[in-house]
Amino acid sequence: MVAYRRNFVPGASYFFTVTLRDRRADLLIRHVRELRAAYCEVARKSPFTTDAIVILPDHLHAIWTLPPGDSDYPGRWRSIKSGFVRRLARAGAVIGRNHRNEARVWQRRYWEHTIRDHDDLQRHMDYIHYNPVRHGLVSTAADWPYSSIHRFIEKGDIAPDWASSPDDQTMPDRGEPR
Repeated sequence: MVAYRRNFVPGASYFFTVTLRDRRADLLIRHVRELRAAYCEVARKSPFTTDAIVILPDHLHAIWTLPPGDSDYPGRWRSIKSGFVRRLARAGAVIGRNHRNEARVWQRRYWEHTIRDHDDLQRHMDYIHYNPVRHGLVSTAADWPYSSIHRFIEKGDIAPDWASSPDDQTMPDRGEPR
């Protein structure tokens, strides 16, 4: 088995990609209310700041900043994932189980990247907000309802028509964040 190495920096900001096991599923948007409830419950019990987030049908991207002295993002993700599965079950969703009786909803692993500086943070925020356009879900980033881009538009940090098409020049780098 591969030995995963995580970077634990207390109080740091991290970029995450968390994915459903079935990449064809749309559970995250079909049950967005249950996902939000699980997410908010964990944020109340173990506070963190969500700097940016987008929820897509089969995965989500988020940037979190943890409190000073705290680096336990794995515990938070474990709680969010399990809380979502419990809420799915209560909502009547059929949940497959493996031979260990573990729910077959989420991929076991997730991608984590420690944000290095302001430019790295901006690149990852752009990536998050552009993702629904990149996946062909909408033609304008602001059209996707499950994105923190709306908070940035309200504050005047992002124009409502930002990244409105694949050839839009207002977004400098549309590749995977580094």
